Amino acid sequence: MALGFSVENLLPKARAGGALKMGLQRVDDDQWLDPEPDLLVRRRGFDDAPDSVQLLPQAKQAASELADMLQVKSDLRDCGKAVWEDLCLLTRDEAEGEYRLTAAALAFPTDWQLSEKLGKKITNVHAPIHGYREQLASGVNHFFDNLTPGPIFGRSNWFVVANDNLRYVPAAGTNPFAGVTPQNAGERLFVRCERQTLRRLPESGAILFTIGIYVTPLGQLSDAAAVHVARALANLSSGEHNRRAAPAYANALAAFAAQRQNKHLGEVI
Repeated sequence: MALGFSVENLLPKARAGGALKMGLQRVDDDQWLDPEPDLLVRRRGFDDAPDSVQLLPQAKQAASELADMLQVKSDLRDCGKAVWEDLCLLTRDEAEGEYRLTAAALAFPTDWQLSEKLGKKITNVHAPIHGYREQLASGVNHFFDNLTPGPIFGRSNWFVVANDNLRYVPAAGTNPFAGVTPQNAGERLFVRCERQTLRRLPESGAILFTIGIYVTPLGQLSDAAAVHVARALANLSSGEHNRRAAPAYANALAAFAAQRQNKHLGEVI
């Protein structure tokens, strides 16, 4: 089964608001990673952020196994440069029975810093997501404990962002959405999708979590996709609505989507 490798393809498979769900589907082996990665852009991403690759001692075996899997002869940084996806390694803390983020090659984060997450338990990594601990944590932990080597599972996630930077980490205390209106929302707002996959490495037992980033201006999406984003945004919980800075642009996005929908209906009629 395929998730696709574009915002337009990934959006329909992402959660459209409501309760948090993993939303996983089986992914065919030949659909695991982007088949046409822009490796020049990847190399620049890592060169521009020297701290984007970090590795704790407990992830060394998994990192070596990953290099063999990707047929890369060097280290985790070179693994990250060899594919389009960011690579995160999760290893099990046997004492506490939960997985921790113990290594990553993260060139294109979506509003988070690797240094703030490395070494943390998965529940704590996702702490900023409102409702994660109550609605999703136990299900994620159960899935990780029962994941076997071989199968690949994927999901998609979406965000509305203020630019098309692949490394999206807005400065704290700023409002990048200032001045967004229904008239300029198509150019000022961007839809950013994360194409995520999970698989277990057979030798080390670590879980490999990949994140492929795809960004498209709102105005370049189909009418159906623009309406989908507006509806999904409206269906988010109040906590998630605020975390995503939605109060700064939600009304403009909704009005833009309504205009697109009305225009489409007019053309059909």
